[in-house]
Amino acid sequence: GFSRQMVELLNKHGIAFSTFDIFSDEEVRQGLKTFSNWPTYPQLYVSGELIGGLDIVKELEASGELDTLCPKAQKLEDRLKSLINKAPVMLFMKGNKQMAKCGFSKQIIEIMNNSGVDYETFDILEDEEVRQGLKAFSNWPTYPQLYVKGELVGGLDIVKELKESGELLPVLKGEN
Repeated sequence: GFSRQMVELLNKHGIAFSTFDIFSDEEVRQGLKTFSNWPTYPQLYVSGELIGGLDIVKELEASGELDTLCPKAQKLEDRLKSLINKAPVMLFMKGNKQMAKCGFSKQIIEIMNNSGVDYETFDILEDEEVRQGLKAFSNWPTYPQLYVKGELVGGLDIVKELKESGELLPVLKGEN
């Protein structure tokens, strides 16, 4: 019950955290009590330092100190903006440059590789939060999605049209 309360409290405050199941390792379970000089669980650590148990965390919440003490989980919108701007030309696709995992991604990779422009990829199959969040963020329902300097260019159909009209290279170089 106490562990569940701790997790709920951390989630309520949007705090980035991970957990360790002390029942999975009796040596760690007993050793941590000695190491921390704290006899009960759960125990909250921030940057390797013991903060305390549930009672202490509740006191920190009541005083408003919990939010300043603990690292926040990055908001999805901020994370998406960061990913979109990870490289000047960023392609969100199924798979990666080396191994496309769908026909549309394979086609766009061929076009991108033939353009001679450097680009980075992000495999949306590896991160469901990004996969769903980017659709809403960009208001573009399908993948692949190509971004240049943080701006959505479009999907495979748009990239094909730009290639056929001779506009792809200037767009990829950010000249538009």
